[in-house]
Amino acid sequence: MEFIKEELSNLKQKNLYRQLKTMNAAQSSRTMVNDKECILLSSNNYLGLTEHPELKAAAKEAVDLWGTGSGGSRLITGNMRLHEELEETIARFKGTEAAIVFNTGYMANMGAITALVGRGDIIFSDELNHASIIDGCRLSQAKTIIYPHKDTGVLEKLLQQNRSYRRIYIITDGVFSMDGDLAPLPRLVELAEKYNAWLMVDDAHATGVMGHRGSGTAEHFGLESRIPIQIGTLSKAIGSAGGFVAGSYDLIDYLRNKARSFIYSTALPPSEIAVALAAFRVLRTNPQIRESLHLNAHYLRSGLKKIGFTILTEESPVIPVLIGDASKAVQMAQQLLSLGVFAPGIRPPTVPPGMSRLRVAVMATHTRDDLDKALAAFSQAGKETGVM
Repeated sequence: MEFIKEELSNLKQKNLYRQLKTMNAAQSSRTMVNDKECILLSSNNYLGLTEHPELKAAAKEAVDLWGTGSGGSRLITGNMRLHEELEETIARFKGTEAAIVFNTGYMANMGAITALVGRGDIIFSDELNHASIIDGCRLSQAKTIIYPHKDTGVLEKLLQQNRSYRRIYIITDGVFSMDGDLAPLPRLVELAEKYNAWLMVDDAHATGVMGHRGSGTAEHFGLESRIPIQIGTLSKAIGSAGGFVAGSYDLIDYLRNKARSFIYSTALPPSEIAVALAAFRVLRTNPQIRESLHLNAHYLRSGLKKIGFTILTEESPVIPVLIGDASKAVQMAQQLLSLGVFAPGIRPPTVPPGMSRLRVAVMATHTRDDLDKALAAFSQAGKETGVM
């Protein structure tokens, strides 16, 4: 196994070696990281719902009523009324006929792509799509063409040149997880309809965040009825665990029968389903949570720019602070941690070489004091590490 040691050594030399940080408390706006109290600026818990009292109460009640586990896959013994209620809730939330819940967002993408796409088909995939989309494309055995990020001009030329395939798919993130920018969905919808292609949108980082009701980028752009396959997660803004696909009755029935990551997995435990249901209730009754999130994102983004940092995009609560060099990104993150701010450095292969960054993500529950202290830490760390 000498090659393993050599590769680990190589990663360390290139400042690409990764180590786990230990969270010693809940995913709150302030938490404990490696036994140090920190302002948390990296969590996907965008709305702060993991600590919401209604969600915590729902989890406890579900354990009392339903037990701790589901006991089997959905198609055998694991299908509870709770699961069906959640799928009905998601369909209403997304404005579709039906929905199906998977154990993770990763499994939702893998299951949907491999069930729907195969040999003789072609996929056009944005170059910055999430790894779960990339892996689903690879496993599907369809021809996959990667088009430049958000470049719909190149995409149309590729669609024109590849019309002979059995089925055509365009797959994109709704909000790109490392850049925080939005897919050009209006143009993608036009191209999909023009070239008779299926459009699949992964809204993991938009679910609960974007749109008037928080239902995602389709709602944000007013395109709910024109995107046939919508994918999302319950483990980020929703504060629970799991993923889902939303679409027509026939699509969901097909996935129920064909998606291997659904068929061959033990169903999510009732506590997680109950938490997700409670989160959707909170979203309906407390829209101000989303407003707080976007106000916080604007405040922190503006403050970072005023200090002198380069912010790549300004379209979502994901704030990519460009550093460039991988070693500098690591140093910056370490210095921030010493100052009580947790914002890890993101390096290749997650982002391209020369594009290392701090992926900052605000939460609705951050206070103005939290954000001011974070800005002061960024200013100090930037000077001490030579980033600024």
